[in-house]
Amino acid sequence: MIPVVDAHVHIFPPDIVRSRAAYCERDRWFGLLYGNPRARLVTAEELANSMEEAGINVAIAAGFPWADSGLCAYHNDYLAEASRASGGRIAWLATVVPHHRSAPAEAVRSFAAGACGIGELNADAQGFDWSEPDQLTEMVEVCRAAGRPIMAHVSEPLGHDYPGKGTAWPQRFVRFLERFPEIVVVAAHWGGGLPFYELMPEVAAVTRNLVYDSAASTYLYRFSVFRVAVDLVGVERVLFASDFPVLKQGRFLERVRRESGLTEQELILVLAENARRVYRLTLPSERDAR
Repeated sequence: MIPVVDAHVHIFPPDIVRSRAAYCERDRWFGLLYGNPRARLVTAEELANSMEEAGINVAIAAGFPWADSGLCAYHNDYLAEASRASGGRIAWLATVVPHHRSAPAEAVRSFAAGACGIGELNADAQGFDWSEPDQLTEMVEVCRAAGRPIMAHVSEPLGHDYPGKGTAWPQRFVRFLERFPEIVVVAAHWGGGLPFYELMPEVAAVTRNLVYDSAASTYLYRFSVFRVAVDLVGVERVLFASDFPVLKQGRFLERVRRESGLTEQELILVLAENARRVYRLTLPSERDAR
Protein backbone atom coordinates (compact mmCIF):
# COMPACT_ATOMS: atom_id res chain seq x y z
CA MET A 1 0.00 0.00 0.00
CA ILE A 2 1.09 3.56 -0.70
CA PRO A 3 2.11 5.33 2.54
CA VAL A 4 -0.21 8.16 3.56
CA VAL A 5 0.58 11.45 5.28
CA ASP A 6 -2.40 13.62 6.22
CA ALA A 7 -0.76 17.03 6.04
CA HIS A 8 -3.38 19.08 7.90
CA VAL A 9 -5.36 18.04 10.98
CA HIS A 10 -6.28 19.78 14.24
CA ILE A 11 -6.10 18.48 17.81
CA PHE A 12 -6.66 20.17 21.17
CA PRO A 13 -5.61 19.65 24.77
CA PRO A 14 -8.30 17.90 26.86
CA ASP A 15 -8.80 21.04 28.98
CA ILE A 16 -9.81 23.04 25.91
CA VAL A 17 -12.19 20.28 24.81
CA ARG A 18 -13.77 20.14 28.28
CA SER A 19 -13.90 23.91 28.78
CA ARG A 20 -14.97 24.95 25.30
CA ALA A 21 -17.25 27.75 26.52
CA ALA A 22 -14.50 29.39 28.56
CA TYR A 23 -12.11 29.43 25.62
CA CYS A 24 -14.85 30.79 23.35
CA GLU A 25 -14.94 33.79 25.68
CA ARG A 26 -11.15 34.12 25.72
CA ASP A 27 -10.64 34.09 21.94
CA ARG A 28 -13.00 35.72 19.44
CA TRP A 29 -12.06 33.49 16.50
CA PHE A 30 -12.27 30.31 18.56
CA GLY A 31 -15.77 31.37 19.60
CA LEU A 32 -16.72 31.94 15.97
CA LEU A 33 -15.62 28.44 14.95
CA TYR A 34 -16.49 26.44 18.06
CA GLY A 35 -19.31 28.32 19.75
CA ASN A 36 -21.62 25.78 18.15
CA PRO A 37 -21.30 22.62 20.30
CA ARG A 38 -21.75 20.51 17.16
CA ALA A 39 -18.36 21.72 15.86
CA ARG A 40 -16.00 18.88 16.77
CA LEU A 41 -12.93 19.25 18.96
CA VAL A 42 -10.68 16.19 19.18
CA THR A 43 -7.64 15.17 21.21
CA ALA A 44 -4.51 13.33 20.09
CA GLU A 45 -6.03 10.01 21.19
CA GLU A 46 -9.05 10.50 18.94
CA LEU A 47 -6.79 11.43 16.04
CA ALA A 48 -4.70 8.29 16.59
CA ASN A 49 -7.85 6.14 16.51
CA SER A 50 -8.98 7.78 13.29
CA MET A 51 -5.56 7.28 11.70
CA GLU A 52 -5.60 3.60 12.63
CA GLU A 53 -9.04 3.09 11.10
CA ALA A 54 -8.16 5.03 7.94
CA GLY A 55 -4.71 3.49 7.40
CA ILE A 56 -2.82 6.78 7.69
CA ASN A 57 0.86 6.52 8.59
CA VAL A 58 1.53 10.09 9.75
CA ALA A 59 -0.66 13.11 10.44
CA ILE A 60 0.65 16.66 10.72
CA ALA A 61 -1.27 18.29 13.56
CA ALA A 62 -1.82 22.00 13.96
CA GLY A 63 -3.32 23.64 16.99
CA PHE A 64 -5.37 26.81 16.65
CA PRO A 65 -4.43 30.34 15.51
CA TRP A 66 -4.80 31.90 18.92
CA ALA A 67 -4.51 35.67 19.20
CA ASP A 68 -2.79 35.27 22.58
CA SER A 69 0.84 34.14 22.53
CA GLY A 70 0.44 32.38 25.88
CA LEU A 71 -2.31 30.16 24.48
CA CYS A 72 -0.10 29.43 21.47
CA ALA A 73 2.71 28.24 23.76
CA TYR A 74 0.29 26.13 25.83
CA HIS A 75 -1.06 24.45 22.72
CA ASN A 76 2.45 23.93 21.33
CA ASP A 77 3.47 22.11 24.51
CA TYR A 78 0.51 19.75 24.08
CA LEU A 79 1.37 19.07 20.44
CA ALA A 80 5.01 18.33 21.30
CA GLU A 81 3.99 15.84 23.96
CA ALA A 82 1.40 14.23 21.67
CA SER A 83 4.06 13.75 19.02
CA ARG A 84 6.46 12.15 21.48
CA ALA A 85 3.76 9.84 22.82
CA SER A 86 2.79 8.76 19.30
CA GLY A 87 6.29 7.64 18.39
CA GLY A 88 6.34 10.17 15.57
CA ARG A 89 3.07 9.15 13.92
CA ILE A 90 1.78 12.59 14.86
CA ALA A 91 4.03 15.36 13.57
CA TRP A 92 3.18 18.91 14.51
CA LEU A 93 3.18 22.55 13.51
CA ALA A 94 3.80 25.30 16.03
CA THR A 95 1.41 28.22 16.31
CA VAL A 96 2.77 31.70 16.94
CA VAL A 97 1.26 35.17 16.75
CA PRO A 98 3.47 36.01 13.77
CA HIS A 99 3.66 39.78 14.16
CA HIS A 100 4.14 39.71 17.95
CA ARG A 101 7.55 40.18 19.55
CA SER A 102 7.26 36.70 21.09
CA ALA A 103 6.99 34.92 17.73
CA PRO A 104 10.69 34.40 16.91
CA ALA A 105 11.53 32.97 20.34
CA GLU A 106 8.47 30.71 20.36
CA ALA A 107 9.33 29.45 16.90
CA VAL A 108 12.90 28.65 18.00
CA ARG A 109 11.61 26.90 21.12
CA SER A 110 9.11 24.88 19.11
CA PHE A 111 11.62 23.78 16.49
CA ALA A 112 13.91 22.60 19.29
CA ALA A 113 10.96 20.59 20.65
CA GLY A 114 10.39 18.91 17.28
CA ALA A 115 7.95 21.08 15.33
CA CYS A 116 8.19 20.47 11.58
CA GLY A 117 6.91 23.93 10.65
CA ILE A 118 4.79 26.91 11.68
CA GLY A 119 1.03 27.05 11.21
CA GLU A 120 -1.81 27.26 10.64
CA LEU A 121 -1.40 31.04 10.63
CA ASN A 122 -4.63 32.97 10.18
CA ALA A 123 -4.64 36.71 9.48
CA ASP A 124 -8.24 37.33 10.51
CA ALA A 125 -7.91 35.33 13.72
CA GLN A 126 -4.57 36.76 14.78
CA GLY A 127 -4.84 40.36 13.66
CA PHE A 128 -2.23 40.71 10.95
CA ASP A 129 -2.39 41.35 7.21
CA TRP A 130 -0.70 39.17 4.58
CA SER A 131 -0.51 42.21 2.32
CA GLU A 132 1.77 43.95 4.86
CA PRO A 133 4.48 41.28 5.07
CA ASP A 134 7.26 43.31 6.68
CA GLN A 135 5.59 42.86 10.08
CA LEU A 136 6.31 39.12 9.78
CA THR A 137 10.00 39.41 8.88
CA GLU A 138 11.50 38.20 12.16
CA MET A 139 9.35 35.08 12.25
CA VAL A 140 10.13 34.31 8.61
CA GLU A 141 13.84 34.64 9.27
CA VAL A 142 13.64 31.99 12.00
CA CYS A 143 11.85 29.61 9.62
CA ARG A 144 14.38 30.31 6.89
CA ALA A 145 17.29 29.59 9.24
CA ALA A 146 15.68 26.35 10.42
CA GLY A 147 14.71 25.27 6.90
CA ARG A 148 11.09 24.87 7.99
CA PRO A 149 7.91 25.86 6.11
CA ILE A 150 4.98 28.06 7.06
CA MET A 151 1.42 26.83 6.64
CA ALA A 152 -1.16 29.57 6.03
CA HIS A 153 -4.93 29.75 6.00
CA VAL A 154 -5.96 31.22 2.65
CA SER A 155 -9.62 31.71 1.74
CA GLU A 156 -11.71 32.21 -1.37
CA PRO A 157 -12.87 35.69 -2.37
CA LEU A 158 -15.99 34.14 -3.93
CA GLY A 159 -18.43 31.40 -3.05
CA HIS A 160 -20.48 30.58 0.03
CA ASP A 161 -19.75 31.90 3.48
CA TYR A 162 -18.86 29.65 6.42
CA PRO A 163 -17.52 30.11 9.96
CA GLY A 164 -13.82 30.93 9.79
CA LYS A 165 -13.68 31.74 6.08
CA GLY A 166 -12.18 35.16 6.68
CA THR A 167 -10.61 37.59 4.24
CA ALA A 168 -7.14 36.12 3.65
CA TRP A 169 -7.74 36.20 -0.08
CA PRO A 170 -5.16 35.29 -2.75
CA GLN A 171 -4.64 38.91 -3.79
CA ARG A 172 -3.52 39.69 -0.22
CA PHE A 173 -1.58 36.49 0.38
CA VAL A 174 0.44 36.89 -2.82
CA ARG A 175 2.02 40.06 -1.38
CA PHE A 176 3.60 37.92 1.32
CA LEU A 177 4.94 35.55 -1.35
CA GLU A 178 6.38 38.48 -3.32
CA ARG A 179 8.21 39.70 -0.22
CA PHE A 180 9.57 36.26 0.76
CA PRO A 181 9.76 34.19 -2.45
CA GLU A 182 12.50 31.91 -1.12
CA ILE A 183 10.64 30.56 1.93
CA VAL A 184 8.63 27.35 1.52
CA VAL A 185 4.95 28.06 2.21
CA VAL A 186 1.98 25.71 2.31
CA ALA A 187 -1.30 27.35 1.34
CA ALA A 188 -4.15 25.53 3.04
CA HIS A 189 -7.52 24.91 1.39
CA TRP A 190 -6.08 25.05 -2.13
CA GLY A 191 -4.84 28.58 -1.45
CA GLY A 192 -8.28 30.11 -1.84
CA GLY A 193 -8.18 29.31 -5.55
CA LEU A 194 -4.67 30.64 -6.13
CA PRO A 195 -3.63 27.69 -8.37
CA PHE A 196 -5.95 28.99 -11.07
CA TYR A 197 -4.17 32.36 -11.07
CA GLU A 198 -0.85 30.64 -11.69
CA LEU A 199 -1.81 30.67 -15.36
CA MET A 200 -0.75 34.33 -15.10
CA PRO A 201 3.04 34.50 -15.56
CA GLU A 202 3.52 37.23 -12.96
CA VAL A 203 1.75 35.10 -10.34
CA ALA A 204 3.61 31.93 -11.27
CA ALA A 205 6.89 33.82 -10.86
CA VAL A 206 6.32 34.32 -7.12
CA THR A 207 4.75 30.95 -6.27
CA ARG A 208 7.65 28.66 -7.15
CA ASN A 209 8.11 27.68 -3.47
CA LEU A 210 4.40 27.51 -2.71
CA VAL A 211 2.67 24.18 -2.05
CA TYR A 212 -1.08 23.62 -1.76
CA ASP A 213 -2.94 21.34 0.64
CA SER A 214 -6.39 19.87 0.10
CA ALA A 215 -7.83 20.59 3.56
CA ALA A 216 -11.64 20.70 3.67
CA SER A 217 -11.85 20.13 -0.10
CA THR A 218 -15.37 18.75 -0.19
CA TYR A 219 -16.76 21.83 1.54
CA LEU A 220 -15.27 24.08 -1.12
CA TYR A 221 -14.81 22.43 -4.53
CA ARG A 222 -15.87 19.60 -6.77
CA PHE A 223 -13.57 16.60 -6.47
CA SER A 224 -12.04 17.34 -9.87
CA VAL A 225 -10.01 20.04 -8.09
CA PHE A 226 -7.25 17.45 -7.56
CA ARG A 227 -6.79 16.73 -11.27
CA VAL A 228 -7.14 20.38 -12.26
CA ALA A 229 -4.70 21.66 -9.62
CA VAL A 230 -2.08 19.02 -10.44
CA ASP A 231 -2.31 19.92 -14.11
CA LEU A 232 -1.97 23.64 -13.31
CA VAL A 233 0.89 23.69 -10.78
CA GLY A 234 2.53 20.25 -11.00
CA VAL A 235 2.02 17.12 -8.96
CA GLU A 236 4.98 17.88 -6.67
CA ARG A 237 3.14 20.90 -5.23
CA VAL A 238 -0.03 19.23 -3.92
CA LEU A 239 -0.46 17.65 -0.48
CA PHE A 240 -3.21 15.33 0.69
CA ALA A 241 -4.86 16.92 3.73
CA SER A 242 -8.23 16.27 5.36
CA ASP A 243 -8.58 19.07 7.95
CA PHE A 244 -9.74 16.32 10.36
CA PRO A 245 -12.08 16.41 12.21
CA VAL A 246 -13.75 18.68 9.64
CA LEU A 247 -13.60 15.73 7.21
CA LYS A 248 -13.47 12.05 8.11
CA GLN A 249 -10.01 10.80 7.21
CA GLY A 250 -10.96 7.34 5.96
CA ARG A 251 -13.80 8.45 3.73
CA PHE A 252 -11.85 11.36 2.27
CA LEU A 253 -8.78 9.21 1.60
CA GLU A 254 -10.86 6.59 -0.17
CA ARG A 255 -12.46 9.23 -2.36
CA VAL A 256 -9.06 10.65 -3.29
CA ARG A 257 -7.94 7.20 -4.37
CA ARG A 258 -11.11 6.54 -6.39
CA GLU A 259 -12.29 9.93 -7.64
CA SER A 260 -9.35 12.32 -7.89
CA GLY A 261 -8.34 11.21 -11.38
CA LEU A 262 -4.71 10.92 -10.29
CA THR A 263 -2.47 8.12 -11.54
CA GLU A 264 -0.81 5.69 -9.15
CA GLN A 265 2.50 7.51 -9.47
CA GLU A 266 0.81 10.85 -8.82
CA LEU A 267 -0.93 9.40 -5.76
CA ILE A 268 2.43 8.28 -4.35
CA LEU A 269 3.56 11.91 -4.42
CA VAL A 270 0.34 13.55 -3.28
CA LEU A 271 -0.46 11.08 -0.50
CA ALA A 272 2.96 11.01 1.13
CA GLU A 273 6.15 11.91 -0.72
CA ASN A 274 5.43 15.60 -1.17
CA ALA A 275 4.60 16.10 2.50
CA ARG A 276 7.67 14.13 3.52
CA ARG A 277 9.84 16.46 1.41
CA VAL A 278 8.17 19.74 2.38
CA TYR A 279 8.06 19.02 6.12
CA ARG A 280 11.26 16.93 6.22
CA LEU A 281 9.48 13.97 7.78
CA THR A 282 10.77 10.53 8.62
CA LEU A 283 8.00 7.94 8.48
CA PRO A 284 7.78 5.55 11.45
CA SER A 285 8.57 2.55 9.23
CA GLU A 286 11.84 4.18 8.17
CA ARG A 287 12.83 4.79 11.81
CA ASP A 288 12.03 1.15 12.64
CA ALA A 289 14.18 -0.05 9.75
CA ARG A 290 17.16 1.92 11.02
